[in-house]
Amino acid sequence: MALRVAIACSYLNQYGGAERVLEVVHEMYPEAPIYTSIYWPEALPAAYRSWDIRTTFLDRWPLVKPHHQPFLPLYPIAFERLDVRGYDVLLSVTSAFAHGIKTPPETRHICYCLTPARFLWDYETYVKREALGKVARLLLPPLITRLRRWDRRAADRIDDFIAISQAVRERIGRCYGRTAEIIYPPVDVRRFYAAPQRGDYYLSAGRLIPYKRVDLAVQAFNELGLPLHIVGDGRDRAALQAMAKPNIVFRGRLSDAELREELAHCRAFVFPGEEDFGITPVEAQAAGSPVIAYAGGGALDTVIEGVTGLFFREKSAASLIDAIRRSEQMHWDSTTIQRHAARFDTALFKSQLADYVTAAASRHKGGISWN
Repeated sequence: MALRVAIACSYLNQYGGAERVLEVVHEMYPEAPIYTSIYWPEALPAAYRSWDIRTTFLDRWPLVKPHHQPFLPLYPIAFERLDVRGYDVLLSVTSAFAHGIKTPPETRHICYCLTPARFLWDYETYVKREALGKVARLLLPPLITRLRRWDRRAADRIDDFIAISQAVRERIGRCYGRTAEIIYPPVDVRRFYAAPQRGDYYLSAGRLIPYKRVDLAVQAFNELGLPLHIVGDGRDRAALQAMAKPNIVFRGRLSDAELREELAHCRAFVFPGEEDFGITPVEAQAAGSPVIAYAGGGALDTVIEGVTGLFFREKSAASLIDAIRRSEQMHWDSTTIQRHAARFDTALFKSQLADYVTAAASRHKGGISWN
């Protein structure tokens, strides 16, 4: 008997790490429809247009696709109105709202939780980094309180939680009072290679937005005078470039092939932010490059100190500088680093998730065997 699966995600109006996970899940279950709040085809790869994507009433509203945040109060209503009858499993890949879909008794809801929503459960930090105006700061707290209550109730309806890292598993326990298995997100490590001769530059890559803390890397390399390449774009780029000295080069957005080349030749990859998982450090290790990372979040799962990289433990340029100087004294073995990265390969993710889904569906149906 074939397993009938539906997939859910929060929104489809931008491309990032969540969408990369979704793509792999869709590869696993290509016949599964994808339920989401809004879908903006122009912002996503063309391949999505062949998917069976089913949206809420919000998708028809003007301005919601490029500016989805002002519509926050409506997402719980939108997701709870979705009709997901007729499936054995609903697999939600989400960090907000999609886990709130109400499933019928015959459907097992498995939530692949990227994180409990940070804007709900870490509101003060979120407000600081987003630099919200006075009106928003006045209006948001009561709304956030109401949404947090809904989020907690929605979590109670989930049958199974899967976390993407130890940090997220702990957050699920703290916010929702639930346990979770860990299945690391998929990384296509086989796409990367290690160059026989490494360059003299360090590398940082990602969106240039506040919580990525690229400012720490700029401050550190301003003082060190070592070459640093920064790949990516975002609203912080102008400010970062204004503070950077000539030894820091902003490469902007690169093609996948160009990024692979940067990763293959860099002296080390610098990861100053705190991520729930962090795919780019794994990609760097897949290219044989050591990672210098802040000791928090998913980096604690993906970097082995002294073997595949080093940690700095204070969110300061001085602490990062110390780690870079220590790295300069290390001998890094590219083969060992690449071997470690293989633990996060896409094939392993597919195998682990498929086994989990099949076992959960079997428990829900009282022991039915699924083929």
